Amino acid sequence: MTHPMLGAPAILFILFSGISVRADDCTPSRCSLDGPEVRFPFRLKSRQPQHCGYNPGFDLYCNEQNETLLALPFSDKFKVLGIYYDLQEISLYSTTSCYPQLNLSASSFRLSPGYDLESYTMFKCSTSHLRLSEYNCQSTSTYTIYAVPSYYILDPFSLVSCTKLSKVYGALTSLRLPWFEPACGSCESRGKTCSMKNNIRGPELLCDNQPMEKNGNVHKRLSVSGEQVIHFLRLRINNLKLFKTRYQECTQVADPFAGEILGPFLFVVTLACLYRLYASTRANKEHQMKIESFLEDYKDLKPTRFSYANIRKITDEFSEKLGEGGYGIVYKGNISSEIYVAVKVLNNSHGNGEEFVNEVGTIGRIHHVNVVRLVGYCADGFRRALVYEFLPNDSLEKLLFLEGPKRSPLGRQKIQDIALGVAKGIEYLHHGCDQQILHFDIKPNNILLDHNFNPKICDFGLAKLCSKEQSAVSITAARGTMGYIAPEVLSRAFGRVSNKSDVYSFGMLLLEMVGGRKNVDRSVDTSQVHFSQLTYNRLSRQEISVSIEEEDDDESKNIVRKLTIVGLWCIQWNPSDRPSMKSVVQMLEADGSNLTMPPNPFPATNAPNPIARMPGRHHHIELEIISE
Repeated sequence: MTHPMLGAPAILFILFSGISVRADDCTPSRCSLDGPEVRFPFRLKSRQPQHCGYNPGFDLYCNEQNETLLALPFSDKFKVLGIYYDLQEISLYSTTSCYPQLNLSASSFRLSPGYDLESYTMFKCSTSHLRLSEYNCQSTSTYTIYAVPSYYILDPFSLVSCTKLSKVYGALTSLRLPWFEPACGSCESRGKTCSMKNNIRGPELLCDNQPMEKNGNVHKRLSVSGEQVIHFLRLRINNLKLFKTRYQECTQVADPFAGEILGPFLFVVTLACLYRLYASTRANKEHQMKIESFLEDYKDLKPTRFSYANIRKITDEFSEKLGEGGYGIVYKGNISSEIYVAVKVLNNSHGNGEEFVNEVGTIGRIHHVNVVRLVGYCADGFRRALVYEFLPNDSLEKLLFLEGPKRSPLGRQKIQDIALGVAKGIEYLHHGCDQQILHFDIKPNNILLDHNFNPKICDFGLAKLCSKEQSAVSITAARGTMGYIAPEVLSRAFGRVSNKSDVYSFGMLLLEMVGGRKNVDRSVDTSQVHFSQLTYNRLSRQEISVSIEEEDDDESKNIVRKLTIVGLWCIQWNPSDRPSMKSVVQMLEADGSNLTMPPNPFPATNAPNPIARMPGRHHHIELEIISE
């Protein structure tokens, strides 16, 4: 029994389902190994079909010496020295005569702005003229040919022995001509391939990522040979024979109505798959349009926009990896011999470009000594990267939590300086910008250190912008890193989310800086697993110890006590009990002798000190909500 729903589609599927390469008769070509690469919009007439070029004006050919030549209408032949596809320029050299004729009226090329076609006048002189440029190719023992630029002002009597020959169009021997159509320069500069497709509406330029195969300095497109096609078709014919045999066996025992059921089912499944592909493609395009619209709005922030080709060059093809996180990989690069940068190549599998927009929209407007500087960014299709200033001493986390016999190189005073710098950076985010910026991910790994160990806050992928007049924000889901997330971010039972959430994260950071260990340490007994709780109990019993470089003098103890008290104030569970970052900066700048012990952040803890059992102050303040 024949099932029409399964006939042609099944055969086509079997024939072409495994195809992974395609024939390309427009493969880039050269007249010689050291000749320029010829590809769209140019073509070699003897080797490439007509559709490989933009129009006949871009036709090139090879001579007997395997030189690449361009023949323009009503002009002499020119040797092609080079083709600069990203700049849309071709470099030419006259090979026919001393007086090259160049007419661009019927060609696709134009002169560069300010370039004068009739730039030289040729003179044949019987006497020598030292002030003029001799043109040796036509000079003889009886007369000399001179080329006089048209802007020269000469004494007419000095040319009495000379005869004017002709005007020379263009340069005497070589020139560079730009072309403006087709406009493929921006496509080529991004490392992509420009091509043309003929549609019903007419020719359409394409900019795609066609795979390239590297062979020395020559890049060739992947193509399919005739033998490969024949071998592929033989395999598919064998598959078709096997399919026919299996199909006949199945139809002999199958329900006669199976085809009537299976056909519509496959049709519905195919439609569903096509719709899903269409919806996914449309969503991706919408995300791309949103990002491009955002970048257009924020182009005045002054960070440089790099192409993906620039990023590859800056990072030396991503040769030196600095680190890796949930949103991408960070590579070291250099813009010049003295300017080094850190390039974060974002992972496309996370979000819809939200982290990219957050970073550019927040850090792009910030200029503070304690906030990392955004040098530029790349948004090339779905390939996105962020370019930051390079900080040689890595992150605070790698210096705080050294394992084994290694000790942190940070002394008591430097720890205090780093804490104060981070506090000033956060205070600037909250109150120093046109809009309030909430970071939501303050932690040691997001504090980078420059060559003098000065701290700089980085990673604004989770940040939120809001008005300075607003005192709370609404978020749709918890954001941040466990161990540093404020209670109200996890549950609204503890209060509204506000800039006090960053204060809590900073408090956890301070306690880790003092103790030299993470606030959640799974290697210790479970009864002491919460490090901040342990710290409060020890401080209330006057048992706080100094772990910074094993210094045990009074000054070290005072610094540790001050940082610990400030940290405990910052991690109060009720947001209204926490100080503002401005107050935190003031406490860190003071000597610390007048700091009072904070309430116990853990009311259930049985601390021996009565101060530790002081109830927290629960002020219920109505806060205005900001929608995301």
